[in-house]
Amino acid sequence: WEAGAEGPEVPGSDSPWERHGRLFLCLLSGALTVGGVLGHGMEAGSWLQAFAEDLAATHGPPLFSKILYAGAILAGGWTVLPRAYHSLRRMAPDMNLLMSVAVAGALGIGHWLEAASVAFLFALALYLESWSVARARRAIRSLMDLSPDVARFVCPHDGDIEEKPVQDVPVGVTVLVRPGEKIPLDGVITKGITSVNQASITGESMPLLREAGDDIYAGTLNLDGVIEFRSTRPSSDTTLARIIRMVEEAQARRAPLEQRVERFALFYTPVMMGLAFLIAVVPPLFKNGAWLEWLYQALVILVIACPCSLVISTPVSIVAGLTSAARNGVLIKGGAYLEAPARVRAVAFDKTGTLTSGHPTVQRIIPLNGHTEAGLLASAAALEAHSTHPLARSVLALARERGIAFSAAEDYAVLPGQGAQGTVDGRPYWIGSHRFIEQWGVEDEQSHDAASALEDAGHSVVMIWTVDHVCGLMSFADEMRESAPGVVQSLKGLGVEKVIVLTGDNRRTTQAVAKAVGVDDYVAELLPEDKVGVIRSLQAAHEVVAMVGDGVNDAPAMAESTVSIAMGAIGSDAAIETSDIALMSDDLTRLPWLIEHSRKTRTIIGQNIALSVGTKTVFIAMAFCEIATPWGAIAADMGASLLVIGNGLRLLQP
Repeated sequence: WEAGAEGPEVPGSDSPWERHGRLFLCLLSGALTVGGVLGHGMEAGSWLQAFAEDLAATHGPPLFSKILYAGAILAGGWTVLPRAYHSLRRMAPDMNLLMSVAVAGALGIGHWLEAASVAFLFALALYLESWSVARARRAIRSLMDLSPDVARFVCPHDGDIEEKPVQDVPVGVTVLVRPGEKIPLDGVITKGITSVNQASITGESMPLLREAGDDIYAGTLNLDGVIEFRSTRPSSDTTLARIIRMVEEAQARRAPLEQRVERFALFYTPVMMGLAFLIAVVPPLFKNGAWLEWLYQALVILVIACPCSLVISTPVSIVAGLTSAARNGVLIKGGAYLEAPARVRAVAFDKTGTLTSGHPTVQRIIPLNGHTEAGLLASAAALEAHSTHPLARSVLALARERGIAFSAAEDYAVLPGQGAQGTVDGRPYWIGSHRFIEQWGVEDEQSHDAASALEDAGHSVVMIWTVDHVCGLMSFADEMRESAPGVVQSLKGLGVEKVIVLTGDNRRTTQAVAKAVGVDDYVAELLPEDKVGVIRSLQAAHEVVAMVGDGVNDAPAMAESTVSIAMGAIGSDAAIETSDIALMSDDLTRLPWLIEHSRKTRTIIGQNIALSVGTKTVFIAMAFCEIATPWGAIAADMGASLLVIGNGLRLLQP
């Protein structure tokens, strides 16, 4: 279908008509169709009688119903009829012309209700397609909101600190960022040490230590230290800006899947008209006249050629399939994306927030040197009570869950990028990374071996120590979803040739998750543009590739993939808006269900097309044998329409 560039919401449009006109026309067409049926039913004595009269076309609907049906046709065809006219002028018949012929044919034989229904269903289908286009546009805007509008930089001439819009900040200047602020530009740290939450770029929930010489990215969050960095790229070429451009380019290359009915329509209408002409002219030339008899058969061809059931066959199945998916917690943004999962041969998963929960939790508590597990947790909670760090929140949550009492540490101080210190029960304590305690020289062989073993298993390790000894350590990891291994096995059972994990996390953590889930392969420590490259390689090998993700960093790879699927409940706005499909309940088990549902939809669409075309083929053969009648053709076409509707509605079954 030609959904067109305009959608139900046009960004930047002030006119309500430009933003919601198509939806209004679609709803108006449906309401007028229902009104016409009600009016005809009241006139005929019952709705059943009204349908019978429309089927036989012996007694048309009352004038009131005709006016409503005409309004429904006009509203439903408001954007379609001009395109049908242009396709006719170009001598390139398309689905718009086919729908217009269907409506005109139904009106010509007195089927007002059928004409109005076709116009409404087609308008609904086009609205669903255009809606997905508008959603994609909003994805770009949500990405742009991630980066700050201004940057605070040190003026190279006099050393004063000046604020300017990021697009006016030159490359090479020193930019100042305080705790809790977003980093405005890409650069290299020149002074200070801090933890940076890079989830907006890498998608990983664990903050990373960043110090002099390390790269940082625009749109990421500086957590706990004052830093200065030298800007290395203009705002138009930051990593985040490149993500935005990649999404735009991939969306521009992506066109809605061309429906098989539309491809058939390219030659269907002219072939039917030409066939009718040949039947009316050629046989009489070889049978000494009989012009009236063969003209009668040509009229039968024109009647049966009315493509009502063919036009309805795809939209009704698509609408039913989309509705059924929504009931099952799967939001599909148009008919093209409903069919695509059936052909998926490779699936790429993001790790954090997709195969895992996206929230680091305490995995192990190892007390040392006479300390108990409860005591160690209480000391850690006291030190973390002042912090908003993700690991600190996990410690506090576990302490509350276990009912462990603690008081916030006194004389608390943050050690940027390293940890924190404070006084608990009159004694000084420190909490920080394994790397931090190594600098103090307090670590003993037992604590070192325990920390190294946990790090080798893919855990993040936090140490707690006092003046003269190590109290113990805690490990953190992002918990794997319980359903993930079963989902991977189900995908392989459905014929998916390769399942792979793509992530910005470190290799050891990724390897542990990949092994537990049972995927075929994994690629770690990827930036967004790296993920795009892997997706392209998968497409070269497997053609149809699905990308499942939840973060802004996943958006370019999702846009590049054949089918993009977002984790809807916890996913970022950019990932959800960029995706073709969203799992609104974050239930990975919906993924195998989606592939099976897509295959069922494609099967039913194929059945409907075969039924519609088969009916017409039979009556064309009957016309050649001079045994077809217009009444039989009308009844057969209406019967085929009802059958394809009923068959399509089977998709609504659980």
